[in-house]
This record gives sequence, structure tokens and C-alpha cells, in this order.
Amino acid sequence: MSSHLAFAATGKAASSWASHIRATLALGIPLIGAQLAQLGIHTTDVVIVGQLGAQSLAAMVLSGQFFFTIFIFGSGFSIAVVPMVAQAYGRGDVVSVRRSIRMGMWVSIGYTALTAPLFFNAESILLLLGQKPEVAALAANYVMIVQFGLLPALLFAVLRALVSAIGRAGIILYVTLAVLLMNAVLAYALVLGHFGLPKMGMIGAAIVAVIVQTASFLFMVAYIQTRPETRRYELFVRFWRPDWHALWEVIHLGLPIGITVLAEVSLFTAASLMMGKIGTIELAAHGIALQLASIAFMIPLGLSQAATVRVGVAHGRGDYADLMRAAYSVLAIASAIAIAGGILFYLMPRTLSSAFINAGTPEAAAVLDFAAPLVVIAGIFQLVDGLQAIASGLLRGLKDARIPMVMALISYWPIGFFLAWAMAFPFGFGGIGIWIGFLIGLFSASVLLCARFFQKVRFEMKTARV
Repeated sequence: MSSHLAFAATGKAASSWASHIRATLALGIPLIGAQLAQLGIHTTDVVIVGQLGAQSLAAMVLSGQFFFTIFIFGSGFSIAVVPMVAQAYGRGDVVSVRRSIRMGMWVSIGYTALTAPLFFNAESILLLLGQKPEVAALAANYVMIVQFGLLPALLFAVLRALVSAIGRAGIILYVTLAVLLMNAVLAYALVLGHFGLPKMGMIGAAIVAVIVQTASFLFMVAYIQTRPETRRYELFVRFWRPDWHALWEVIHLGLPIGITVLAEVSLFTAASLMMGKIGTIELAAHGIALQLASIAFMIPLGLSQAATVRVGVAHGRGDYADLMRAAYSVLAIASAIAIAGGILFYLMPRTLSSAFINAGTPEAAAVLDFAAPLVVIAGIFQLVDGLQAIASGLLRGLKDARIPMVMALISYWPIGFFLAWAMAFPFGFGGIGIWIGFLIGLFSASVLLCARFFQKVRFEMKTARV
């Protein structure tokens, strides 16, 4: 899809339903592709490090979760930049675009400095969390190096805001695909010792991660600095100059977004811990269903990012008719894809699950038997999880994050987690109960967030007429 279509969606002429659907897909498909490619990078790392043995794999998973937890909270500030840039772009305000991105980069630098002690004390933290000493030591060595990839990863996320707002999201996909290939080659060479290079194991994996994150950022900088439509924003001219209003807005908007994203991620960590209490077979089946759900979630996640941009640009122009059509279009596309995916999960749960386990192992049949009903539930999961992700993206386009944060937290934990625990243990439904509880929690989030979006838009439209 041409990125020019995405730009058309943000232009004044984009009013028909067909143009909105085309524009949503033109912006959303590259972002979906980038999310899938990013997942591919992680999967490649796990597969390659897995060749080193179970202990290295366990350390890789542990250190990956450690890094990801810190990154995901910090990404809230990067996400906050997206609606700021989109609204400023919709107003034609070049100065505000520049200031929003600069301050987003400032906050990323500050966040990296503040979180450095966590990385330097990773081993102690992991030991306090009850991890095995030998695994904690391996993970800490990895984390000590991979921390240097945090800043370029966050800066890359900030720069995504600009190219997305101007309808050039395709470059995000191209960069991610390039580093996916780079990661695979370098990890194969440095982790396992090929092409005449030494076998560096986990240390090699960490070095590759830093190289890949840095390359992503530098590729994006090169693109922005060499294209007239992006160079005109002069992002790096007088970079030292502060804009305190924009800085505060990034923090004010980014904190609740970061908390919301972290709350959702930690919810699924809690699910794994609860499933682990039930049994090893159940945990393995849960992992399969969760992996399938995670792959499917990349689609609404990409569309959610597109929703933020398109609603933000329309909101910046004060064009509520365009804003509502943009919202309905992305909701319709996401729902149609989720329903199709849900039907696939319902029809082929065992077939899909079998791709993640060696059928020759003694426990394979038991795992697949338990995984099949979980995958069916994951099919329904797609719809409610997708809708809450889209609704979150729509609200971010309006720069609305604090009340949605409260709504999400209530849905995830007091409702979702409590019901999952209650249905799994006191009521005796086991692993299926955990998934049903979370399903109800995410359904609550989707209803509350969608209602919040439409209520807020109606209020703003009424206020604008007065």
C-alpha cells in the first residue's frame, strides 16, 4: 500500500467511507507488519539462544522480561508523542511538531538515566524475586550489556510519531524488516560462532541486540534527515533548547499510558504464574494459546497505532465528522479481522497448537488436549482484546489517558485478575477459568473505553457548537 493513501486520510478531502478504509489500511498495514517483524526478532533470538541449552534459554527469557518491563513503561512517553505530533500536524503547526518530538527524546534520555541503577543491580533484583542463582547470574550479564539498547529503542519509537503522522509509516516496516535480517545473521554468527567469529553465547546475543536497536534509530534518523518532507521539521537543530510546556505534556500524558501498558503486560505475567500453580502441562498449553493470541494481537496493535494518528490529525484540524469516520473505519476493520481470526481458532485449535510442540514427546497429546479449548477461548479473546486496544488508541488520539488508565486498571485487576483467580481455584475451573476471567476483564475494558471515547467526542462536539 502506498503511504500517500495514508496521507490522503489526513487531508481535508478524505471524507468518504472508502477513502477512510483505504487510508486506515495504508497506515495500519505497515504498522502491523512492523509489529510482526519485531515479534520475529524476539522469536529468532529465543530460537538461536535455545541452541545453547536450557539454562541459557531460561536466562534469555528472564532477562528479556526484565528489559521488556523497563522498556514497556518507558514506551508510554514515546506513545504520548504520537497524538501530540498528529494533532500539531493536523493544525499545520510545524513548530509544535518539532518541540513535541524533541521533548519526547529528552524524556527518553532522562528515563534511561533514571532506570540505569535497575540494570546495574539486575542480579540482586532477580535473586530477591526467587530466581536460581546460576540463571540470575547469566541473565544479569546479558542485561548489563543490553541496557545500552534501551535509549536507541525509545528514541526510535519517538521518531515513529513523525513518519506516521505525515503518512510515511512504510519506512517503519522497511527498517524493522532490515534489522530483522540483520539480527538473524549477527545472532547466528556471534551467539553460535559462525563465519569465522567466536562463539560468544549470551554475551553475543546482548551485543547483537544493542547493535540492532542502534541501527534502527540511525536508519530512522538518516531517513528523516534526507527527505525534504521530514527534514523541514529540523528536529536536531538547537536540540539543547527546552520547551517546558511540551516536556510537561509528554510526561503528563506518558505516565498514565506507561502505567496502563505495564498493567496489561503484568496481568499476563500473573496469568502464567497462576497457571504454573495448576501444573506443568497446563502451563505449557497456556503458553501455546498465549503465543497464538500474541501473534493475532499484532493486528489490532498496529491498527491501534494507526487510530491514534488518524484521530489525532482530524482532532487537530477540528474536523469531528472526519474524526468519527476514522474511528468507525478502524473499529470495523479490527472487528472484521478479529471475527475471521476467531472463526479460524474455533475451527482449527488443535492444528494451530501442534505447530508449537514436538508431537513425538510423551506429554504432547496431553498438552494439545488442554490447549485446544484455551485456543477456542483465545478466538473470542481476539475480539475483546482487539477492541480495547483500538479504543485505547482512539482515546490517545484525543490526548485522553488518565481516566482511560483508571478504567483499564479496574478492568484488568479488580475484575479480570480477581475473576481469573476465583474461577480457577475456589470455583475449580482450573486453567480454563483463568482465561474466562481475563476474557471478562478485557470485555469490561473494551466496553468502558469505547463508551469513554464516544462520550468524550460527543461532549467536545457539543462544546464546539456553543
